[in-house]
Amino acid sequence: MPETKKPTIRSTKKRLLITDEGVEGLLVSDSGTDNYGLRFDIPDILAYIQGKTDLTRSTILEILKKSGRITESLLNPQLFMDNAVNVIKSALYELMIDGIKYEKIGTKVYEMQLFEDNELEIYLDQFTHTVSAPDKTIYENYIPLDSKVENDFARDCESSENIEFYFKLPFWFKIDTPIGKYNPDWAIVFKGENKIYFVAETKSAGQELRGSEKLKIKCGKEHFKNFDNVIYKQVTKVSDLT
Repeated sequence: MPETKKPTIRSTKKRLLITDEGVEGLLVSDSGTDNYGLRFDIPDILAYIQGKTDLTRSTILEILKKSGRITESLLNPQLFMDNAVNVIKSALYELMIDGIKYEKIGTKVYEMQLFEDNELEIYLDQFTHTVSAPDKTIYENYIPLDSKVENDFARDCESSENIEFYFKLPFWFKIDTPIGKYNPDWAIVFKGENKIYFVAETKSAGQELRGSEKLKIKCGKEHFKNFDNVIYKQVTKVSDLT
């Protein structure tokens, strides 16, 4: 768990200058201190963590005692409780995901009509990909994306001679996991292959995934094991798929 630090009071003083050129602020002083002599009312820590994790009070007490860090709650009670909730939830999620298996209980078919019925209004921005080869995807004009990495990925899919078809998976295409719904990023079909490649997350090489994202990807891998001719990967660029 991250270190629990005392709240800091920061004081900043500026001088306001009004000149012919306009209004300008000049920094006079800037200081911070955690030695302000205030006392905290210690809240019901067990009740707070119980409300966020659904664990019993006795289990929470045992966790806090064995952590050896319960005295940190005196420094900053709210930060201590929030940090404790985060690490306890992370451990619970790992336990829930460990050994997970998916079994087929029927056949679920997605029809092209769903793409039209659930279509969202697209707002153009710097990440939006302009489609120049509509025969290779379900989108006619634009693909709404969230990052430059996704934009580069879409461009490479479109220009690659090896890719037959690709599309950004819609928001409603979700996989159930014990820690919430999971939406993979892309589906790709290569020329001459009877396989569908599902791409988990298109993150840049140095970009870290959050703990919950890693666990949901693990669930995705287990989910797609039940499907023949389906390959599920986490990549940063198209060339990582081959």
